[in-house]
Amino acid sequence: MERVLAPVMAFLHGETPARWTAEARRPERLAVVLQDHLLCELKAAQTAVWLLRRYALDKAGSERLQGWIRPFEDRVYRPHLLQGKQLMVSEVTPAGLSCRPDAPLAAPLVEKMVRLIKEELHHFEQVRELMLARGVAIEPIRASRYAASLMQLVRSGDPWVLVDRLIIGAYIEARSCERFAALAPYMDEELQRFYLSLLRSEARHYQDYLALAQMASPEPIDERVREIGEAEWRLIAEPDPLFRFHSGVPSDL
Repeated sequence: MERVLAPVMAFLHGETPARWTAEARRPERLAVVLQDHLLCELKAAQTAVWLLRRYALDKAGSERLQGWIRPFEDRVYRPHLLQGKQLMVSEVTPAGLSCRPDAPLAAPLVEKMVRLIKEELHHFEQVRELMLARGVAIEPIRASRYAASLMQLVRSGDPWVLVDRLIIGAYIEARSCERFAALAPYMDEELQRFYLSLLRSEARHYQDYLALAQMASPEPIDERVREIGEAEWRLIAEPDPLFRFHSGVPSDL
């Protein structure tokens, strides 16, 4: 675990404050942790889908990708559509997605993002099964300020939209990895094994996002990575009125 976490901790600007961990480990917080984790896995897949549709795929490829993720969205947002139906979920391979000829980053984006989507949707199903077994409701909950605040930092115009969104994706994945590691020692045996099993893929996701950001940028990204990292750390370190998986230090709730 230490070998996996070392580059993650070197990338982040600080580790999760003890006050957040103390709040997250309270038994009455478990439902919110699982509900938000489920949504985070889905949103991570949706982000990758958005990137592929905007920067890589043609119309046919976009439609196939949307058909892949839609049943997972239905499980949270439109469960009535699945009643009485057997859920059939198709998988997509990079070779099965047609790209626009004018998309210079199509090949690396498709390769890395399709793998990420597969893993995030697999994790989504794992969290969903845990929730069903524990009687935790599968339903949308209000999101924290974290991702929306980071998205406010995105510059206008390409390639800067793509570069900044990829850097933000790297920080979200790295923070997720760090939080799973921070929570694991305080969870029951089943959840502890599950959280530790996620570390390797989350760490790889942040590295993939960062590599793609440098490919997309016409200039070095070190300074932009630092700026976004400092903003990410403020969101983690400062008081936050809403407790969620990526929220800051709990304030009076």
